[in-house]
Amino acid sequence: MNKTDDYISKLEAMLFSAGDPVEGTKLAEVLDIDIETVTKMLGHLSAMYDERNSGLMLIKIDNKYQLCTREAYSEEVRRLLEIKKNTPLSNAAFEVLAIVAYNKTVTRSFIEQVRGVDCSGPISSLVQKGLIEEKGRLDLPGRPLIYGTTDRFLRCFSLNSLEDLPELPKTEEIDKIAKDTSQTSLFDKNEGAELLQKVEETENNNSEGEE
Repeated sequence: MNKTDDYISKLEAMLFSAGDPVEGTKLAEVLDIDIETVTKMLGHLSAMYDERNSGLMLIKIDNKYQLCTREAYSEEVRRLLEIKKNTPLSNAAFEVLAIVAYNKTVTRSFIEQVRGVDCSGPISSLVQKGLIEEKGRLDLPGRPLIYGTTDRFLRCFSLNSLEDLPELPKTEEIDKIAKDTSQTSLFDKNEGAELLQKVEETENNNSEGEE
């Protein structure tokens, strides 16, 4: 791989992982090269997508660059996202939601420390359903995202505010749940089903209102 191709691959990886628009100067800073070279490499990347009629394209918004899906495939993308949106919440998603709600605002790393497993899937699902959202970034290395609950979360769970959340179970109650092999979550199965029904009803009401 020559130097130009190496830069293009790095830029593609950074833009894909960022998701949001990124300033060209920031890309240049990370790669430790001048902005003119970055602009040239991004032009090559955009041309590559166009030449092979890729499902992706590179757009520029106010001196910021972002990877996005090509408009020609918007219908398929929309249908896929609708399928994901209507996927029932798993026990893992309920537990992540509880961690976010009881801690007000948390980072992904905090959630994963509490649960001991990767939580990117449940977090993505909750964001898509509008139950949690990005609240900003911490002023720490890497600028980690902060997540918090939304107004939809409060509506779905019939809460006026997070202060209305029920008290957390005591330590002995948690230990009892952990020893119960028939229950794999801190959420009671019947309660989980009721909560899921509220989420789905809210989504249906919102969809009808949009129509």
